[in-house]
Amino acid sequence: MIIAPDRTRAIVKEDGTMQNTFAIFTLEVSKLSLIIGTGSPEGVVIAEQGQEYMDDAGTASAIKYIKRDADIAGDKSLGWILI
Repeated sequence: MIIAPDRTRAIVKEDGTMQNTFAIFTLEVSKLSLIIGTGSPEGVVIAEQGQEYMDDAGTASAIKYIKRDADIAGDKSLGWILI
């Protein structure tokens, strides 16, 4: 669950950098974005568990994948399955 930052507080500091709560929120939201690439992501694309990947080539009906496993033997580029 992603918790939105408090709307009554500034999201940037005086120096223009993000407040910590907004930086965390931005990172969590970016983890939900669809990754687009060419070919299978297995062994190539590092992602968080639950992220989705779309193959823009769409060869052999392989189009969309989901990162099912956080990692396999410590490798964060493994664990994708075709959905």
